[in-house]
Amino acid sequence: MNVVDSSGWLEYFGKGSNGEFFAPAIKASTRLVVPTISMYEVYKRIALQRDEEEALSAIGWMTVGLVADLTQEIALIAADLSMEHQLPMADSIILATARANNATLWTQDKHFKDLPDVRYIEKK
Repeated sequence: MNVVDSSGWLEYFGKGSNGEFFAPAIKASTRLVVPTISMYEVYKRIALQRDEEEALSAIGWMTVGLVADLTQEIALIAADLSMEHQLPMADSIILATARANNATLWTQDKHFKDLPDVRYIEKK
């Protein structure tokens, strides 16, 4: 299973220089888990930078994977991960969602770089 961090989705949708790194995880939709917090971040960023229609289109693409709601279990795992690794709330929820689903986290966020079960690429 795979979880793509919000920055990876934005890179992919924006055709950024790291977009192709995230493509295999995104295109393997039967193995893709999408945290709802990622949907929040992607929608907000695209709506602010472009418009609501493009933001909704991106969310439509994201729903090809298994949408993972923030449950009590994931919230508590996220809180522990946040304290352990000094992660912001959204990032800890994304990592906790990956861990709860035995998934690899795909990211370009540096604070995930050395964590287990993470596929990291440096942001260009």
